[in-house]
Amino acid sequence: MPVTLVKERYASKVGQVVLGATAEEGGTRTSVIRAGGDGTLPYLHFEGKVENRPVIGMEVTDIVPPWSDNIKNQFGDVLGDPVAWAKKCVEEFGADMIYLKLIGADPEGANHSPEQCSQVVKDVLAAVGVPVIVVGCEDPEKDNEVMAAVAEAAAGENLLIGLAEQDNYKSITAAAMVHKHNVIARSPLDINICKQLNILINEMGLPLNKIVIDPMIGGLGFGIEYAYSIMERARLGALAGDKMLSMPMICTVGYEANRAKEANVGIEEFPGWGELQDRGILWEAVTASALLQVGASILLMRNPASVRLVQRNISDLMEQNA
Repeated sequence: MPVTLVKERYASKVGQVVLGATAEEGGTRTSVIRAGGDGTLPYLHFEGKVENRPVIGMEVTDIVPPWSDNIKNQFGDVLGDPVAWAKKCVEEFGADMIYLKLIGADPEGANHSPEQCSQVVKDVLAAVGVPVIVVGCEDPEKDNEVMAAVAEAAAGENLLIGLAEQDNYKSITAAAMVHKHNVIARSPLDINICKQLNILINEMGLPLNKIVIDPMIGGLGFGIEYAYSIMERARLGALAGDKMLSMPMICTVGYEANRAKEANVGIEEFPGWGELQDRGILWEAVTASALLQVGASILLMRNPASVRLVQRNISDLMEQNA
């Protein structure tokens, strides 16, 4: 007996954001990323078009990060050299984007100047051809200075910069507007704050197609269920025609997954958990795969072994859309 699939038809679709700019567009990128644009819930190819393939941005920092040895050992001697590190992510690990975190700007740490940070960004841009995401050290006052300098130094490259938050969005939004970049709008797992922040940024004059939502997430077993529900509400809102929830979503998978105890504690302490190396890889990969299912357009990842697994998962999910 034949079965007739019930197909949902949506009033609208997810907005599309273009990241990076080629020489013809005023930048130096060899490729651009188009995020969002879907007209259906994730990977329901029979209902509508999944417009653009999700992408992976691999995390690079301007100083050696306090990561686990299981991750750091995969990068060899490039840690501490963001240019070599970025090149390795693209050329060896197949990163679609570079996610550059300027943690060296932290006033309580290396306290790099805005000029030093801008030079790092320019050097990375010169070394790789993929689009680049740049965020600061999460000290609001310092980040305002750093991101203003970075936006000016990289004018024309159509970066994705952040982080614009409810209490600290004006300076970063202004820098993006003046120098023609895109903004990450981050809200703390709250759909109402997410929408309000997008309204505030848009009212400053930044078009909606220059905003990417960071809803904030949790890693596997540490809040991912709640994050999933918030992202699902945002996706359904976009498909129902809510323009202030229509932006593509970005997720800090590497950071959140590797905060979990399960991604860091050895087998000696918990013998039943299995080998840490395999467990750490899977903790990040499964976190990423869950977020793909709810509509993440950009995954920010750390572990190269996890990246390889998720790249295969993305190919499988997109196969019917080929």
